Amino acid sequence: MNEPFLIPPDLSPLWISLKVSLLATVFTFFVGIAVAYWMLGDRGTGKSLLEGIFISPLILPPTVVGFLLLLLLGKNGPLGQLLLSFDLSVVFTWYGAVITATVVSFPLMYRTALGAFEQVDHHLLAVARTLGASEWTIFRRLMLPLAWPGVVAGTMLAFARALGEFGATLMLAGNIPGQTQTIPMAIYFAVEAGAMNEAWFWAIAMMLISLSGITAVSFWQERRQKQQNKQQNKQRIAPRDSTARVYRLFPGAPASYAEVFPQPVAAPQSGLVVNLQKRLAAFDLDLALSTAESTLGILGESGAGKSMLLRCIAGIEAPTQGQIVLNGRVLFDSARGINVPSRDRRIGFLMQNYALFPTMTVAQNIAFGLPKSLSAGEVKQRVQAQLEAIQLQGYGDRYPSQLSGGQQQRVALARAIASEPDALLLDEPFSALDTQLRSELEKQLTKTLSNYQGLTLFVSHNLGEAYRICQNLLVLSAGAVVASGQKKAIFERPSNLTVAQLTGCKNVSRIQPMTPHAVQALDWNCTLISLEPISSTQTHVGIRAHHITLVETPASLNTFPAWLVWTSEMPYCMTLYLKLGAPPTDPNDYHLQTEVDQKEWEGLTDRPFPWFVSLDSSRLLWLDP
Repeated sequence: MNEPFLIPPDLSPLWISLKVSLLATVFTFFVGIAVAYWMLGDRGTGKSLLEGIFISPLILPPTVVGFLLLLLLGKNGPLGQLLLSFDLSVVFTWYGAVITATVVSFPLMYRTALGAFEQVDHHLLAVARTLGASEWTIFRRLMLPLAWPGVVAGTMLAFARALGEFGATLMLAGNIPGQTQTIPMAIYFAVEAGAMNEAWFWAIAMMLISLSGITAVSFWQERRQKQQNKQQNKQRIAPRDSTARVYRLFPGAPASYAEVFPQPVAAPQSGLVVNLQKRLAAFDLDLALSTAESTLGILGESGAGKSMLLRCIAGIEAPTQGQIVLNGRVLFDSARGINVPSRDRRIGFLMQNYALFPTMTVAQNIAFGLPKSLSAGEVKQRVQAQLEAIQLQGYGDRYPSQLSGGQQQRVALARAIASEPDALLLDEPFSALDTQLRSELEKQLTKTLSNYQGLTLFVSHNLGEAYRICQNLLVLSAGAVVASGQKKAIFERPSNLTVAQLTGCKNVSRIQPMTPHAVQALDWNCTLISLEPISSTQTHVGIRAHHITLVETPASLNTFPAWLVWTSEMPYCMTLYLKLGAPPTDPNDYHLQTEVDQKEWEGLTDRPFPWFVSLDSSRLLWLDP
């Protein structure tokens, strides 16, 4: 125990360990990444079994792994006999050590890479497919760069595991000095022989090799994080934004697929024709529509199926059955087994979070979907034209993290339009922006769409936004179309209760018919007179808040005494909550809400109760259920 600490005369364990672990790491790097990427997909009921097989070397004792490899690769094993036919053998060779190190280190590489891949935003991949990217391009330019920190960490863990492998290697490759004796074996047999100083030397050498690799990876990741933080700090000081046809809907969802698309299909050569059914958790998306050469707004409450409709058209989701035809091209047809991939549909998709590729510059984002046949000069020219169109000249070398929300939205829009798609799908593009920025970008979008020659579908839950941008509207509720047509007609004369509420009608009451021209408004406690006969199918009456007027005398038709219950103040107007017929008993005891500007409100504050509310007969909305 008192012998001097000396370097062993035979350093072959060091070179053998480095050779074996480096080769094993190279193999696990490529195989682990390939298997992890493959396992991202739906592998059916056998996925759990495959997962168990892939990680079993991490769970089983090394000697058991070595024994199984010996059974497989030994002279009596199936692979061993195959190798012997070529006069080859891996038992008790350094090749066997590489195999065992590869097998035991594979689970670490596979699981780490799989976790890194699963963390990549799937919206980025979906958008890349709509831009025409192949799966190889998506993997090479998006998936791998975004998952690279995790992949590097997995590689280092696999190397450390391969370097320290002992039990399985001993079973298959043995302990032949100068041939298969790695550092772990040298440590074991040195301790067994009582050569503690030699054991200490190899133990320290292994720790230094492993720790230096882990430290290098940690240093790289820390430096990378600092660079990202630096980019984000640049974003904080970046300059503020300076931005300044006919529709037809099939009457209701068809009873059967063949009713709308009889064979053979006679698809129009321009515009979009959709008839699809999609089973969802809460309801079934079931609609049919046809629109051509216009900006179609799609309204509906959250979860109505708006975004799912766009995803089906883009090819990100597949309908359960139906057909989608764009400009005469059949994109989906369940009856004929047609489902064109997203990359071949020529559809631009702007998602709510914009899904800009974080590892690419603004210019690279815009150029991503451009045809590969274009020369570098043509690509640069197109990108520059798009940057000028969105007023972001000079921003081409910046990354998305260096842009404000409004700038990101404009870049995403430019990217979607750059490839000149046949249709442009906008999924609530202003939802993450503040009020002032929404207004600025709405103007920019309106200008951009005026120069766009294709079809645009604009999803929104903001009524005013959809009204200003779109010519025609489609209203969805629980996966079904409840209204369609020109925006003015839908807002002024909603056909049923659902459409009235979805288009912002806040005052609704059940009705009980009294005469063909008179009803009792049950929830408003008043009798209403209509100039037109009231249909027997109409069960509710509504009136929009800004159509209610306050008058000084009850001289006109449908005028009732009212008491103020409470108010809600806005910058330029007041919302008044009123009860008809009698004073309120509590803050929730009101019938109607109306809006008045601040000047009118100042004139009301001194007026004694009751006030008088006039419900203009021409403004009343008679609604089906």
